[in-house]
Amino acid sequence: MQYRSVPRLAPAALALAFAAPSAHADSTVTIYGRLNVSLEHADAGHSPRDRAVDRESNNRSVIGFRGAEDLGGGLQALFQIEGSLAVDTGAGSSLANRDTRVGLQTPYGLLFAGHWGTPYLLATSSFDPWYPTTAGYMSLMANGSAPTTNHTANTASFDRRQQNIVQYWTPAWNGLAGRVAYAVNDGDTGPGGSRPDLWSASITWDSGPWNLALAHERHRGYQGPGLTDSATKIGAAYRLGAWRFAAAAERLRYETPIGALRRDAFFVTANWQIAAALNLRASFTHAGDGKGPAGARVGFVSAGDDSGSRQWTLGADYALSKRTGLYAYVSRIDNQARAAYDFAINPLGIGEGEKPTVVAVGARHSF
Repeated sequence: MQYRSVPRLAPAALALAFAAPSAHADSTVTIYGRLNVSLEHADAGHSPRDRAVDRESNNRSVIGFRGAEDLGGGLQALFQIEGSLAVDTGAGSSLANRDTRVGLQTPYGLLFAGHWGTPYLLATSSFDPWYPTTAGYMSLMANGSAPTTNHTANTASFDRRQQNIVQYWTPAWNGLAGRVAYAVNDGDTGPGGSRPDLWSASITWDSGPWNLALAHERHRGYQGPGLTDSATKIGAAYRLGAWRFAAAAERLRYETPIGALRRDAFFVTANWQIAAALNLRASFTHAGDGKGPAGARVGFVSAGDDSGSRQWTLGADYALSKRTGLYAYVSRIDNQARAAYDFAINPLGIGEGEKPTVVAVGARHSF
């Protein structure tokens, strides 16, 4: 919903507003949010550590405020403040720990600073029908998820909402658009006294039934001085009648003190709009063995045979309205003997060789 900001100002501010009515007349603020919660039966799989839990899980519910002010000459001042909500427990909520920024929209593109998802994350996240839930593809793709992080809190994931970031987004031209971002060091000290920073960029093309994406990201100093980690991925989605197909492939490369560690992965999904309100969904993700010196490990990625994993997810979504829906899915991660991949959201705490499974039914509402 939208409301004019002037009627809510204090009396002194109202006097100022009447002195400059044109500026306030072109300023709007929108309150928005997403509530997403599921009931889950989760099991770590068949192993000596076999265990199961019935739980209620919050799937990154949010509340936010965004606004724009027309400055004239094709310029707009933009802001957004977004925070997390713990629908399941009510604990740990925060005002601005999610996508938060202030910037300028110009005829030549958008420039902003704040705390925001990187172009690498945003390039293909919309391809995954389970993003962001327990079954999201970040369990294998991008080496986990970092929903709120800086250069030192998480040095593994390429699916990250980065603090202290500056981004520029080009205008779209015939469906083609680019984004580039730089996360400043901001005084962070990494391993061995390194001064880590981050670069991220993407190019996307949206035209008719096609959506294409190419993204690259570099983390400098995350593993030590002079060491650079990188990720590159390509993705494509295509809509054919009631079907939508999507796929993405990526290569992660980490420079560790004992040598380079590399891992390849891919993701495929199919959505079938079987009826006006009912959508059936299936996806598969494969993470290959890590390649590198013995003992090299960053996050979930480790070098050696039997260090890969696969994830299958099958489910359905039923729209009660444009804003409210119900969903259900089953998702399983099939770890090889030396792999310990876990669900990126609502993890279980997985050991090597375990095969976690989650069965979920949930509800979501956007406003």
